[in-house]
Amino acid sequence: MKREFFIFFCTTILAACAPVAGDSTTQAVRLPMGYIPNVQFAPFYVAAEKGYFQDEGIAVEFDYRFETDGVALVGAGELPFSMVSGEQVPLARAQGLPVVYAMAWWQGYPVAVAALEDSGIRTVEDLRGRKVGIPILAGASYVGFRALLNTAGVDEADVALEVIGYNQVEALVSGQVEAAVVYANNEPVQLAARGYEVNVIRVVDFVDLASNGLLTNEKTIAGQPELVRGMIRAILRGIDDAIADPDETYRICRKHIEGLAEDDPIQKRVLVETLAFWKTDKPGWSDLAAWQNMEATLRSMGLLNVKLDITKAFTNEFLPE
Repeated sequence: MKREFFIFFCTTILAACAPVAGDSTTQAVRLPMGYIPNVQFAPFYVAAEKGYFQDEGIAVEFDYRFETDGVALVGAGELPFSMVSGEQVPLARAQGLPVVYAMAWWQGYPVAVAALEDSGIRTVEDLRGRKVGIPILAGASYVGFRALLNTAGVDEADVALEVIGYNQVEALVSGQVEAAVVYANNEPVQLAARGYEVNVIRVVDFVDLASNGLLTNEKTIAGQPELVRGMIRAILRGIDDAIADPDETYRICRKHIEGLAEDDPIQKRVLVETLAFWKTDKPGWSDLAAWQNMEATLRSMGLLNVKLDITKAFTNEFLPE
């Protein structure tokens, strides 16, 4: 559910964090989201609408640029924060970018493989020799798929992998592919809404990988630690409220997502499925094992070849006690 590329580039240099005109106590923060306005960003919309960012002295502006743009800008110290998928963090640090993952948002990697029931595909092993569609050979979808294959000892060469773009639903329905790499909270909902029985093989059920969260950098951590704490507090309050009241959350989303209908049963269901990925007894917490698994997956794919201290890629220091 996001634009995925591994190439880090920066096309525009933006102001990172500056006082709002007329208010010396408030800092403006431009926050790259990595995708278009979507219900998956509900906690941020809730936090903005309820004044949680304002409570922390933050005037947030949502920026829907490419994920890798956000990573590059944070790595260069031009922006203090960006939303990011876990695989981008070790890749950025391997390129010398001093980025640090400061808060886990998704509690589990959302990538999955979906297949129609009549395909007979129910396990990872069933993918051997089958035609599997994938949006692109990069990003979270590709990393999640390879991690899933690794859990069953299936080699990528054992699968007929076909790049299909972000057209998984139609590719499955038309028979173009027998299975597709999807986001567990999205395409399966769309397929079910069209009356198809779907088998979903979720990465999160097989391996724990560092997932989506808040990215910052060593410069911001050293110079503005309270800003980091405040940003995290506001987001976590938004997550709590979003989970507690999905109906209110959906109404708030409509203010931020152009064209979102008052009663869209598919998007409401996507929101509910997404909420499940945010529930945890340890909000914001990163587990070392999830980062080690991510590093191992990237190395197995040949995407990470330098020595890396993965413990420096993330911190739990700024989470509320």
